Parts: sequence; C-alpha cells; structure tokens
Amino acid sequence: MELNLTRVDYFQVGLTSPRCLRVLPSGAPKNQQKVVVGDHDGMVQLFNMKHGEVQFGFRTDTPKSISRLELGGALGTVKDKVFVSSGNEVRGYTKKGKQFLGFDTNLTEEIKSMHISGSDLLVCGDYVYNHYHDCQDSNYYLAADMINDVITLPVEKCEYLKATLFADQMKYLVPVLACEDRLLRVMRDSEVLYSVELPSPPSTLQLFYNDGGENGDQLLYGTSDGKIGLVQLGRGSASHRWVCESGSSAGNASTLRHGGITCMDHHDMTGDGVRDLLVGRDDGSIEVFSYEDGDESEPVLRFSMACSESVTSVQGGVVGNAGYDEIVASTYTGWIFGVTSEPMDRHMTSESGVVHISQDSKHKIQRLRTEIDELQQRVLSERDQYQAATQSTFPGISAVPFFSVNDRMTLNRSDASYLLSLEVQTAIDNVLLQSDVPIDLLDVEKNSAVVSYSTCDPDSGNFLLATYRCQANTTRLEVRIRTIEGQYGTLQSYITPRLQPKCCQVRQYRIKPLSLHSRIHNFDPNRPYNILTLKGQFTLPEIHAWVVFCLPELPERTPAGDQAEFTFVSTFLDTQLQCVYGAGEAVFKSDNISTISILKDVLSKKGTRKKVRLDISCEVSEESVVHALHLLHPRLEAQLMLAKQVM
Repeated sequence: MELNLTRVDYFQVGLTSPRCLRVLPSGAPKNQQKVVVGDHDGMVQLFNMKHGEVQFGFRTDTPKSISRLELGGALGTVKDKVFVSSGNEVRGYTKKGKQFLGFDTNLTEEIKSMHISGSDLLVCGDYVYNHYHDCQDSNYYLAADMINDVITLPVEKCEYLKATLFADQMKYLVPVLACEDRLLRVMRDSEVLYSVELPSPPSTLQLFYNDGGENGDQLLYGTSDGKIGLVQLGRGSASHRWVCESGSSAGNASTLRHGGITCMDHHDMTGDGVRDLLVGRDDGSIEVFSYEDGDESEPVLRFSMACSESVTSVQGGVVGNAGYDEIVASTYTGWIFGVTSEPMDRHMTSESGVVHISQDSKHKIQRLRTEIDELQQRVLSERDQYQAATQSTFPGISAVPFFSVNDRMTLNRSDASYLLSLEVQTAIDNVLLQSDVPIDLLDVEKNSAVVSYSTCDPDSGNFLLATYRCQANTTRLEVRIRTIEGQYGTLQSYITPRLQPKCCQVRQYRIKPLSLHSRIHNFDPNRPYNILTLKGQFTLPEIHAWVVFCLPELPERTPAGDQAEFTFVSTFLDTQLQCVYGAGEAVFKSDNISTISILKDVLSKKGTRKKVRLDISCEVSEESVVHALHLLHPRLEAQLMLAKQVM
C-alpha cells in the first residue's frame, strides 16, 4: 500500500533537543490529540489544533534548557503526566499545566536522557546512571563510556523476565543503557547483568511496537550511522532478530547513506491494524516502515520525505483533524509540523478549469497574508532602529549576535570516510574549511553548496583552504572527508551565517594519527601480529590520554581499574589493533606493521614532551606483511579496474 502524506506546518518554538515532543493519548481512537513540546528556551507548551488554528493549553517556563520530555503515570493507567528534565532537575506537570513535581537529582552532570516507569525515574548524564524510586535514590552506575539513551522494559508485560531474572525479588525493573562503545548494558540494580554488542554506536532506544512485543522483551535501537536493529533480551544473553542497514528499501541496499537515527515511534499509518515504525534522522529524513512479517524480518520502507533540518522528534497520532492519522515532528531549529494523511485537495473543487477554495481556506490564507505583512513591518522597523543607533552621535554598542551550532564529525565504516555535518539555527552564508594536515574532500549528493578552493602553502602548515557558499535558506551543510593515517592535526570550520552585523563561529576537529580505526569488541588471536611494548614511569591516566590522542571513539575519562583494554579494526584494510595498558607498561598488537610504526612514533613524541623515559621494544612478524598485502590486494584490483573503465 502506497502512503500519500503531506506536510502541514504548525508553529515554531526555540531550539529543540532530541525527543522533546510527545503526543498525549486520547480517550477514543481517531479523536484529536494534544501535543506537548519543550525547547532550549526552557518553555514547555501544550497545544492542539482547532479549525486549523493552534490552541495553546498551557505555557510554562523553566530556568534552563529542556533536554528530554517524557510522559508518565501510575502503572496500568493512562500516561498523561508530562515530565521534563532541565539541568539536573526533573519537573512534572499535569495536562492542565499545574506543576506537581520539582525534584533536584543532585547529579554533578546535566541530565541528557530520562525515562519514566510508574514511580521509577531513570536519569543519565554523560557517564552516570541514577535510578530513583518515589524520588529516593535506589541505584547508581558509572559507565565506561558515554550514555546516549536509557529505557526500561515494560513492567506490565515482562512476565518471562520476572520469572527468570528476578525470581527472588519483588522488584523487576529492567533498565537498558545505550552506550557510545557499541554496547547495550542490561542492568540489574547497580550492576551490569550482561552486555549486548551492536554493529555501531546506539543513539536512541524504543520498545518494539511501543510495548516490547508479545512478552515485553523486544527492543529497537537506532545507531549514529543510520542502522536500525531489533534485539530480544533473554535471561543471560540477547538474540539479534534483524538489522536494517542505512539506505535499504525492501531488502535492497542502496549506496546512498542515510543520516543517524535521532528518534523512533510506532503508529498505524497504513490502516492495516499493525503499528508501523516511524523514524527521524539527523539528515532531515522522516521514514515510515511496515512490518510485513512481524518481528521475523526487517521492516520495509513505505514512505520517506526530507526536510532541510535534522529531525529531533517523531510521534504518531491524530492532531490536525479528527479521523486523519499523521506524524508530528520537530526539528532542531524548532519547527513543529505534521505529515498528515488528510488529502489537501478536499477543501478545493474544480469546475470547467476554475478552482474553488472553501471559505475556511480563504480565511486561513487571508490570516497568513496579514501575519506576513505584520512580520515584514516589524523587521523593517527593527532594522531602522538598529541603523539609527549605529549612526547616532552617542556612544553605542554593536552587539555580535549569538547563534547555536549543532555539529558532529562521525566515521563511516563502509567507505572509511568522515561525515562533517554543520547545522545552524539561521541560514548559513558560507563555511570556510582550513586544515593543517592533508585531507581529501569527497562529493556529497545532498550538498547543494558551491565549493571553491584556494591555493595553500604546505610549508607554512596549511594544506587545505576551501569555501562552501550556501544557497538561500540553507541551515544544514554536510561535508565528507577522507583522512590519511599517520598525518594528524586539526581541521577548523569557520561558520558565517546570514546575520547583521557579520559574525563567525570557529569549530575545531582533531584529526588523529589512527583516524580510520573503529572500536570493536572481538579480537582475533589467530592473525600474525606485530607487538609494540612500552615501559616507563607513566601512570594509567597519562598513557590513556596518549592513546586517546592516537585513536578515535575512546572515552576521555580514564577507565576504572588498574588496566585498560581496547580493540580496534581498520575501516580501510580490516586489520586489527589491540591496546592493553596500565601504569608503567603498555602493549599494542596489530597485524599491520604501519599501525605499529605510527603508534611508536607518536607515543615516543608524547613521552619526550612529558619528559618520561620510555623503554620501547618492537617484535616484527614477517608473516604480517604478507597478510596485510593480501588484505590490500582486492582494493588495489578494484582501483585498477576503475581506472581502466575511466580510460
């Protein structure tokens, strides 16, 4: 069944964080529902649509920006209570706007993710997980890497888990943490019961069918590189049901890479009685997937649309008009809009080539024109006042406007390149990229900006100077970058928006010596390895800082314990690297001698700079050279074939 959905804009709020919009449940199916949203200005707003107009139920302010918004209520009842996290506080509101909860968690970190289950509150900062029961501190955990999301399996449905995991306890809450080190950590009180390895870093979690499936033990995850997967959590381990690769449709993989997953929800958009999967991505895509075989196989893409900004929330419901299902979405810059199944031509009739518009549509068009005229007059008035103030004889201040930048630089394992995405709350005029190391800029299909290169002097430490001139109303820019391992330095982006007076923000990104390596958790001991051993008077935090300088995807915080162990794979050659280090000694194993050489060079420089005497020994395996060449041979053949085809 083909979906025909149309975008309808509602209004704009401030900047929004992921998953800060929720649709409140309705008393009856197909009835209009209310929507609540929180933004970076600290404003919580509840609204509904009436005769095409936005009607606000309540508006309330919080002192800090809102990082997460969740719905809650007593177990077994309708979840119509609104909970928002702001700084390290959690506030609760009724659907009438009355505040009934103001809870200071006393966390040293700001709350980044939150989940509500009955009287249980789960909050996470960057590394800290806290569980509160009736606002009393119950459990605590310090994660080894950053926590991106938290969720619990539904207590109402987890009969299987009650009987297995918690047979001896009255408490059977099953929290799951999505961590940056490609692991789902299933918690039991303050300890990790077991971990589930994922193909990529998870960015968001969602219960299957919004209720965990038949037994309440099925969990969906979305990753930062666009994958969607389903896992079933068992007694002591989890089983992977399927993984939907980015850009796949109806089981056929596409070469077009989609953005990372920011939010997911389930709602029946096709009208077949089965909830469909709604997905929002950071590249502005909104997608609808159908489960043709339930949880047995990966879902099939039914609908996709793109907007020019990253999507922060998607929710299914009936909002615009009764009887018409729609997807309510929010973007980074605060646009709240619906993607509705309501036919837009139902308000128009055509006779003899003449289009007749309904009276309601005429009134709506007239109101919009009046609003546009008023806004234009206000802009002209403010501009005149500013010009008069700058030309006044009295001493004045020309304030540089502040603008927020949402940026990330992520490694794509499929083609061994980095994707730099820059998003600004206003239109971008141009972006200047400067690098002090050799890098290549690759083509991006979605990028409509015009790029121009300037001549550089490598002797002065300047290897790249490129300017991207954006088209009008462009708020998001993507740049794909290919780095060279062994060459390390800094990439700087100078972002200039279309604002007066002219201003610019500078963002820096470190290009690491082994920039094309990615974290894994399985080490193959059967390969021929070269071994690099370092001994000296260094501490664990010192050697960890040196390793973080060399390799990506590592936590800045020093691991707990006396020893740390990490495993990496080269996204370019598929060679492996194992790092085992502690105070006074570090051992690195790799089947690529170039990797060992780069590490030896960088770590010896770090030790010399810190005036730490290092005893360095290296065991070279001649078999590893042949092994690495065998891995490189297919890539060289592919490049040679491509060159012949070009000729």
